[in-house]
Amino acid sequence: MIKISQNFDAGAITVLQADAFDDIQLDIRKDSHADFAQWFYFRLQGARGQACRIRFMNAAKCAYPDGWKDYRVCASYDRLNWFRVNDTSFDGQVLEVRHTPEHDSVYYAYFEPYPWERHLNLISHIGHMPGVRVLALGDSVEGREIDALQLGNPDARHKIWVIARQHPGETMAEWFVEGMLQALTDESNPLGRQLLAHACWYVVPNMNPDGAVRGNLRTNAAGANLNREWMTPDPLRSPEVLAVKRKIEETGVDMFFDIHGDEGLPYNFVAGSEMLEGFSAEQLAQQNKFVADYMQASPDFQNRYGYAADKYNQDMLKLASKYIGHYYKCLSLTLEMPFKDNADLPDAVVGWDGERSRQLGIAFLQPVWQALQGLMAK
Repeated sequence: MIKISQNFDAGAITVLQADAFDDIQLDIRKDSHADFAQWFYFRLQGARGQACRIRFMNAAKCAYPDGWKDYRVCASYDRLNWFRVNDTSFDGQVLEVRHTPEHDSVYYAYFEPYPWERHLNLISHIGHMPGVRVLALGDSVEGREIDALQLGNPDARHKIWVIARQHPGETMAEWFVEGMLQALTDESNPLGRQLLAHACWYVVPNMNPDGAVRGNLRTNAAGANLNREWMTPDPLRSPEVLAVKRKIEETGVDMFFDIHGDEGLPYNFVAGSEMLEGFSAEQLAQQNKFVADYMQASPDFQNRYGYAADKYNQDMLKLASKYIGHYYKCLSLTLEMPFKDNADLPDAVVGWDGERSRQLGIAFLQPVWQALQGLMAK
């Protein structure tokens, strides 16, 4: 008997037909109170040793249909070790997966999930370290905590802000932050020690806890795209942004990084603030140096492919990094990682995954340290 379920943390799928192993038909579910659809995560039982043909019938109607080109579904038997199903194809209408499960239970997902329990464990683990404070900035629409970690020297002149998962389905963002935090708090890591000694860090690993638990790609429980709410966040529609924005106003900010994932581009890159009115030559030099230093720190990072400078002209100051860059005149970047793979260094087994995101987060400390030294020299 075929059984498909999605009643668990971040689970999301709609079953259209599941009577035969070679003709399982599904729809990718829309976000809460929004039309975005791309994230899926479900469990298939009863198919051990069976040649399954799984079709996502509404793939062409999803938010980013171009993202299905060269995409491979993620799968896991234990929800700890994830791999790619190489026999994944998109014909322009339907996303099709052919897979013969080796065990009685198998999970399929758009990208390796980052569970809410792991988030809570991360906050607890880092929060118990010497000199770390766990700040309750506020509550989400559904009452979940907006956790921020304060690390480093509270009296330091320079403040560094890192936020992740404004778009909850971009789970690679929290994997990135996990790696960054672990390296930052590793007493044997000289970069981490220097960065904590000379700056005060504020890190929000999950900006959108409701969307994460609900299995949304892009919005919170009220249907708000948080990365379009920074000009005028609403206490009912986008309290998550309002809480973080108020804290930034209180602390100030000298560097700001918003961590994301991109559905289409199979590369790691940053989107800068060079299109902002009043963006200075000094800011441009600082931004370019950060990119060059990151490329030196990790071959997984590049600057050949990314967004055009005018991509977000219409919504520019509604976006976190653009808003912060404009009003605080600081280094302010959106970092993007792929849902697919890094085309420069592809991995046939896992593609781009949680561990590779963690490693990019570890490498992130090097360009931040270089940028901090530049600020300290002024």
